[in-house]
Amino acid sequence: MSENPQNPERPEDAEKSENPERPGGEQPETPEVVKPGVVKPEVVKPEAVKPEPPKTEMPREDVRVPEVPVVAGPPAVAEPSGRRRLASALWPPRVTRAQLVVALLLFVLGLGLAIQVSSTSENSALRGARQEDLVRILDELDDRTQRLEDEKARLEKQRSELESSSDQAEEARKQTQEKERQLGILAGSVAAEGPGITLTVGDPTGAVESDMLLDAIQELRAAGAEAIQVNGVRVVADSYFTGSGDDMRIDGTKVAAPYVFKVIGKPEDLEPALNIPGGVVQTLEKEQATATVERSAKIVVDALRPAKRPDYAQSSSQ
Repeated sequence: MSENPQNPERPEDAEKSENPERPGGEQPETPEVVKPGVVKPEVVKPEAVKPEPPKTEMPREDVRVPEVPVVAGPPAVAEPSGRRRLASALWPPRVTRAQLVVALLLFVLGLGLAIQVSSTSENSALRGARQEDLVRILDELDDRTQRLEDEKARLEKQRSELESSSDQAEEARKQTQEKERQLGILAGSVAAEGPGITLTVGDPTGAVESDMLLDAIQELRAAGAEAIQVNGVRVVADSYFTGSGDDMRIDGTKVAAPYVFKVIGKPEDLEPALNIPGGVVQTLEKEQATATVERSAKIVVDALRPAKRPDYAQSSSQ
């Protein structure tokens, strides 16, 4: 077998024939055969990777951090609460002269109001009274004023009679006797009679105190009582009540319930004075006692007291 000398096949020629060059100097891409089960590594083209700029590292001994001086500040203080802020605003007080003057005026005003309230509180018992009771009390005050006006007119008449009488000595003697009789009634040394009321106080439980009876005497005197007698004892200006229950005494004389007051005066004034709201009758009823008032056209007060001669007082008239 003879070889063809004209067309010898060299490996280089075969490689060139398999990979002919493309125009422009580019070589054709050779298809790659991928075997099953083999992962093809990713090929990165040289032109796709950008070169990184060179890193210049400064030596550590050349890098110095400037030192910042640390200044120690005041310690942190917690924010005060609302109460502490209010207390710090109020104390210590910062008072000006104008504030002192205003405070003084307010104090004087408050003191005046307190005095006014305390003075009007005494009439608090009349605040809850009915209209009929208030009208009756007003009528009683009008009657008392009228009695005083009548007494004034009578004294003025006596003075004019003394000045105009031809026999002044006889007129003076008559007026003296009349005055003696009136003073005797008030002093309890002379018996008296006239219109008035009878107040009977029952005490089944023994709860009546001496001050309750004394309050009844004061109410009757304020209403115009001229003569008073309690259980046969004449009550005068210097009379006093002591004890309670079974040991009740008037001027040292023992008296027992029921207590009977015989009073001479105007019945229309005496009875309402005892029945006013918060008066004697209501006070006794609160203590489980009984109080009844009866009007009469004739009341006899015949209990007498001996006349006492004063030891030191003397008449100053010449």
